[in-house]
Amino acid sequence: MRHDVPVDVSSACRAFVSVADRRSFTRGAAVLGVSQPVVSRRVAALERHLGGVLLDRTGRTPSLTVLGRRVLPAARRVLDATDDLAAEAEESRLSAMGVAVPTGCDARDVAAIELAGLDADLPVLVQEAGPRRRPEMVARGLVGAAVLPCAPDAASWRVRLGVAGAVPRTGRVHLDQLGPRRGSPSARGTRVWLLPEDDVPHVRDPLATAMEGAGMPAQRVRVAGSIPSALASVLGSDDLVVVSQAEARRLDLPWAALAAPSLERGFVMSALVATDTVRLTRVLGPALAHALGVTSDGGVDR
Repeated sequence: MRHDVPVDVSSACRAFVSVADRRSFTRGAAVLGVSQPVVSRRVAALERHLGGVLLDRTGRTPSLTVLGRRVLPAARRVLDATDDLAAEAEESRLSAMGVAVPTGCDARDVAAIELAGLDADLPVLVQEAGPRRRPEMVARGLVGAAVLPCAPDAASWRVRLGVAGAVPRTGRVHLDQLGPRRGSPSARGTRVWLLPEDDVPHVRDPLATAMEGAGMPAQRVRVAGSIPSALASVLGSDDLVVVSQAEARRLDLPWAALAAPSLERGFVMSALVATDTVRLTRVLGPALAHALGVTSDGGVDR
């Protein structure tokens, strides 16, 4: 009959198997690196837990009882499962956590994010993905965390946006100046392109409203399929693309601030485990801020 007494089953099984294999409490204890009395107490605790004698101690060497022979294979399986559990936990601790970030980050900035994780004993593997894909990756467990778009007033990181185009512009850009101009390659006036990252209400809607307020149709605000397609749209035309200063530098386009409206991207960390959200934001925050294009007027939660 099994007795419900407190016992460390894993340690007790390890002691029992070690003694049974070596037919000696002394040698079994030596292999485990503990004293012989400790092994004896652990085997006795397992016997009480199982309600029967496992080792016959009447002879010169301990021998398995009928119950001992019956449960020895199960005790070995307990040890195998315990070792597998420890190995899986160690592998999980050492393996890198996937973190999804916006597309278009500079390779050196991505490397800096991963180095920041390594320095804090929090290895991460950065994966670039679009704004709609990143939440899905977290929900499906494809990554452990992702940097997601959000309204600037709820953001951990804020990125100031302006406009860039093939034609340099002096001073702030006023939307009412974007109508058809003499000598322009197009009579339709300047279109303003949004990157997929900015196809969100807190960027798209204020811009469309401001365009209408400046006497131009909101349809001139267009969403590009990708960064390369946005670049192709502005090269050789008067069109503009909404980007950060950092993105304009990478695209080798002259950048200018908008007079109105004031546009910002907002980003926040979201992880499968709430404590990971806090830790990742703290550990990776400065490197992520640089990669996202945060300037002196953007913020990082500390």
